[in-house]
Amino acid sequence: MGEFEDEYAAALESDLREVRGALVNDTIALLGPAAPICLGESATVEQAVEAMLERRQAAVLVTDADGRLLGIFTERDVLNRVVGRGLDAGATALRLVMTPRPEALTARDRVAYAIHCMSVAGYRTIPLVDAAQRPIGIVTVSDVIRWLASLFPEAVLNLPPGDARLKRPQDLDAG
Repeated sequence: MGEFEDEYAAALESDLREVRGALVNDTIALLGPAAPICLGESATVEQAVEAMLERRQAAVLVTDADGRLLGIFTERDVLNRVVGRGLDAGATALRLVMTPRPEALTARDRVAYAIHCMSVAGYRTIPLVDAAQRPIGIVTVSDVIRWLASLFPEAVLNLPPGDARLKRPQDLDAG
């Protein structure tokens, strides 16, 4: 193994240790979750979609009269539960097409657990709630990817587009 490979392997090992530490220690609060869009269960799909488009978010959290989380309505629900069934978005209440009682996390939960939920359960969007089950934020796959990229910015941000050589770092020269 040459000098370049030794340096590359050492740098990679250091990056991996940092990522492992961040996975174990970093909380969801570090992801900078967005403020959630909250609507009542009688709001229409049309109102939800308008709010999602206006705020550029992938979901609406459905809350009760006391502001507690009842459900989530996502862009996937628009396709599968509304358009796919031929429902009228202006006449369909969220309570009929939301996912009831979604798994919610807190800002103090670990990023690793959010990744687990996204990976195992297939969530793209996870509500964040306070101790009273009131929504305080929303975390998305994009938030996790931004966080991962921040762990090794030089390696991610300095990549040339489509550089096939990076798939085989042992073949790179040090010049």
